[in-house]
Formats: sequence, C-alpha cells, structure tokens
Amino acid sequence: MEANPEEPHGAAVVADGFGLKGPRGWVFRGVGFRAEPGSLVAIEGPSGSGRTCLLLALTGRMKPQEGHAEVAGLRLPRKMAAVRRISALGPVPGVSDLDPAFTVAEHLRERALLQRRYDGTLRALLRPPAERAAATKARIEAALEASGLDLDTLPKAGRTSVRDLERLEALRLSIALALISRPRLLALDDTDLKLSDADRTEAWGLLRSIADAGTTVLAVCAEAPADVLKVTTVPGATEDTPEDATEEAAEEAAEDAPEDESRHGTDTEVRAEDDTEAGAEDDTEDTTEEGAADALAETGRA
Repeated sequence: MEANPEEPHGAAVVADGFGLKGPRGWVFRGVGFRAEPGSLVAIEGPSGSGRTCLLLALTGRMKPQEGHAEVAGLRLPRKMAAVRRISALGPVPGVSDLDPAFTVAEHLRERALLQRRYDGTLRALLRPPAERAAATKARIEAALEASGLDLDTLPKAGRTSVRDLERLEALRLSIALALISRPRLLALDDTDLKLSDADRTEAWGLLRSIADAGTTVLAVCAEAPADVLKVTTVPGATEDTPEDATEEAAEEAAEDAPEDESRHGTDTEVRAEDDTEAGAEDDTEDTTEEGAADALAETGRA
C-alpha cells in the first residue's frame, strides 16, 4: 500500500499514564510524553529500570496494563498488531539479536527476502525474478547507506562474520536490518553500551540523521545527549522502574506473542502476560531489578 504523501513518514508517539505490570509488580508506571514525527527520543535510566519493556510496549510488542499510548494515531494496547507493522526493532538483547555465525551479507539477504515475502504486494511478488532481485538489492543498499555501514571497510566485506564486527559496526548492521522494512518508527536498546566516547558520539549522530530523514527513533540509553527528547523510567523522576522487572516482563511477553506476529519474521515480537498469582499483593509494588530481569528472560524465549 502506498503511503499518503501528505502524511509524515515518521510516526508521532504519545504516552499518557503508561504503565506495564509483570508477575512481580510494576515494571514501569506513569510514563507520559509527546514526540512529533521524525523525533529522536532517548529512553534514559539505569539498567534494570524498565527501559527495555517501555521500548517494547511502545512498539506493540508488550501489552501495558495502565494508561495508554498512541503511535501514528494507533492506540495502544488496542492496536498492537498495527503498531508492530509500522515499527521495527534494531538491537534488543534477547529479542532481535544478530546471529554470530551469520555473515553480514547473509543477514541482509535473509531480512530482505523475509520482507519481500511477508510485506510485498501480490503485484510485486509476480514481477519477473530479475526485477525482484533488483528491487531487493536497491532496498539493501538504501538501508546500508542510511545506517552508514560500508561493507568495503569490513575485514572480509559482506563475507565478514557478525562475531568479527566491532560494537559500532554491529549496531549499524542491526539498524540497517531494521531499516530494510522502511519503518515509521525505529526502536533500539542499549544504544551506548560498550561504546567509546567517540563511537557514542558517532552513534547518536547516526540516529539523528535517521530522524532527520523522517523516521521517528526511540533509543534506550544510560545517558542521553542534551539535544534529544528524554523520557526517563526512574520512579519519581518522570517515569520507570528497575530492570529485573523489565527483563522478566519481556521474557513472559515472548511466550504470549500474538499469532499474527509470525507473519513478519523480521524480529521477535512479544507482549507481557497479565498479572498472575505469582504477583501477589506484596509484590504489587515490587520494582526491583529482579522483576525486570525476569520479564526480559521471558522475552528471550520467543
């Protein structure tokens, strides 16, 4: 389906009293912000504070229990499947990990083929093989250019294994894979993890360029630059809760992922389970790192 040229490519993101509860209590709660299309949004907070679960909830991959959010006018949690279709995950540990045994070219080819199979129109699928191959190549090249990943600079070009990539190169590859689907919303976790100061500056410059080109970007980080829209998951600061709860909620989300998510195959899509008996009254306010970790553990099983 062709996009309406009058609509911005990026998705506006709005949250109001947004909260997600896992088996051990609230993972994050009371999150509220507004981001215009093409914004660069940093989800900031210490490890274990619910950052990853907030990222997954805003992309329709975990089901919130309190408040609401809208992505491109699609209300969450009611329109989770629709939000998943217009968003894509970059690196999210335990959810959209790169395969260390794959080469860069294999990752790109697999993602492009999946995208063509599950997201293409019938007319596109019926085009001659040469035309389809050319279209796939063009989509890959556009994603590589947007991510700043130059295959010629890699040790073995496209035949370089993921395990041999530097941290910033792996980040660029994950972003390129996500951009192949031409999403309106790009989400990535641990943006600044294990990066030098120079690489961190380069990574944020890359995300700014993607946002400037029209795609809304949500990026989880420990510390955001001064010139981005910041959303915090720290309780009492603006919005959030520790990470053990985050990881736990994410893990459980994977087990109950909606059936239609298998259509898109480009990343693991998950949603959190509703409260269980394990979340007894005494656990309702548990926002410790244990809670978040359990959540993400569930996500990793998807």
